[in-house]
Amino acid sequence: MISKNKAAMIGVALVLITAILTFMITNTFEVVMGERVVVSKADYENMKDVEKLLGLKEYIKNNYVEGADDDKLMDGAMKGVFEALEDPYSIYMTASEFKSMNESTSGNFGGIGVIVTKSEEGYITVVAPVEDTPGEKAGIKTNDKIIKVDDKDLIGMELDKAVELIKGKPGTKVTLTISRDKVPQPMTFAITREMINQKAVKSELKENEIGYIRLSSFDSDAGKDFKRELTSLKNKKMKGLILDLRQNPGGYVSSCLEIADELLGEGMVVYTEDIDKNRQVYNSKSGGLEVPLIILVDGGSASASEILSGAVKDRKAGLLIGEKTFGKGLVQSVESLKDGSGFKLTTQKYYTPNGISINKIGIEPNIEVKPMEVKEDQRQEDIKDLQLEKAIEEMMKQIK
Repeated sequence: MISKNKAAMIGVALVLITAILTFMITNTFEVVMGERVVVSKADYENMKDVEKLLGLKEYIKNNYVEGADDDKLMDGAMKGVFEALEDPYSIYMTASEFKSMNESTSGNFGGIGVIVTKSEEGYITVVAPVEDTPGEKAGIKTNDKIIKVDDKDLIGMELDKAVELIKGKPGTKVTLTISRDKVPQPMTFAITREMINQKAVKSELKENEIGYIRLSSFDSDAGKDFKRELTSLKNKKMKGLILDLRQNPGGYVSSCLEIADELLGEGMVVYTEDIDKNRQVYNSKSGGLEVPLIILVDGGSASASEILSGAVKDRKAGLLIGEKTFGKGLVQSVESLKDGSGFKLTTQKYYTPNGISINKIGIEPNIEVKPMEVKEDQRQEDIKDLQLEKAIEEMMKQIK
């Protein structure tokens, strides 16, 4: 005979086992029962959504008067999932769009050379024109809103589709209709596309042994190219460094951190937080620059440019001169899928060493300097770079 205590213990054990098995069957495992499959409640709800989507697709395919393509419908559905986030940086890309995106970030692509984003109001907005490209030479500026490409209206269009219209084979022409703040009528720019071969890093030694590095983007090679140019300036005995990040729309955070290693001593550069508030801290290595540092920024300085500028300002490692930066404090993960398609998703926010989120706010320079207002008939030799001139003036004070 089993004692009452033992019976009670067995009863409790059976209840626990039953509860665990029930939980496992209903929440974790798929269980095959004849021709049926038992799935978790969460999976069942997801399956109902999929069934609804497929039902809508079939209804459209069978009844839409113009006819519908299966692949286009599914691509549209997947794009819609990302569009529902109302985040211009999170997008689904078809195989051709994903390939095009990878080509554009490699530093060589056909187009006019403008970096664009989608504003909250739905406008395709210029973050910055790329230096020495058709877009910059034509006069495209930061914060210009592109409302038409040739005869196609861009208002409300998906960002990736708009980019595809702007890009194209070198030698072909494209006409952009642009809305610009404080200009009452839309402006039209007829531009011939070129192969965009970005040289992200340029340097020179200016008068009084002041080093100058122009960094136009944080592409995949920017870190090593920056180190090469910096070493060259050091060998020429530079006494101070001006780093020009104006109109630099950002790029790879890894390249930004490589450059931070060269400029800053050991310490925090930036930290990120994800949906669960998990924090990841990125530090620069020991060493750093041994001469005064000034960074030039403006409204086209975005993303990685702001990470580097924010670290320099917070850590008082140098001066920022120019105008307030763009204000992009989000980090995207880029993922490829088996069929060649892919997506970008905002997965983190980043913060400067002092815990400041600059998203939609930007970074204020230590010394604000507006650029010279250029008239249409003004000669090139009469145009002055007031921001660079101020940087050289401040650098001379620090050197002395």
